Amino acid sequence: MTIQLWHSSNSRSVRPLWALEELQIPYELKSLRFPPRIFEPSFLDVNDLGTVPYFIDGDTHMSESSGIPLYLVERYKKWEFGLRPQHPEYGDYLNWLFHSDATLTFPQTVFIRYTLLEPDKGLDEAANDYIKWYHARLRRLNEYLLDGREYLVDNRFTIADIDITYALHLGESLEIGDRYKPHVRDYLNRMRERPAFQRAVAA
Repeated sequence: MTIQLWHSSNSRSVRPLWALEELQIPYELKSLRFPPRIFEPSFLDVNDLGTVPYFIDGDTHMSESSGIPLYLVERYKKWEFGLRPQHPEYGDYLNWLFHSDATLTFPQTVFIRYTLLEPDKGLDEAANDYIKWYHARLRRLNEYLLDGREYLVDNRFTIADIDITYALHLGESLEIGDRYKPHVRDYLNRMRERPAFQRAVAA
């Protein structure tokens, strides 16, 4: 059975889509308008959360954008894009995977909701506070990349780079990336030069 991925342009589903492209795993893409729970109500029959990404691989159903790339690496043994537990940087690898969504993407989704999707609620001040929170939480990445790292772990491209890059890319697309440090911007630009990233964002 072919992997199926439900995707909306520029949403968190870019992460698993980019991973599928990098890992060269066949898949069927189902594109939806964002937010799909409003524009594609029949999608609720597939995913009752109404969120993207939604991913099916046989009996496996997943909705977490940072978890799906990890699943793909481990399920399909694509270790050239991931680290094994015995690797000395395995902890950093896992930390970046979870940091990408829990710490960096979350405040951006608050900003999107209350400035773009539901501006009538009058919570733009709260949304802007979360953007300040987002930039403050970039501190660890700023310090990490100052060491001259081209990639986040093991001196090579992994799914940790996919997950973190998406958060940075989303920030720039929301025009809140103007405070990125030069080394962070250089990192983001390097990652966006990858052909698989360009295919994912063009989908």
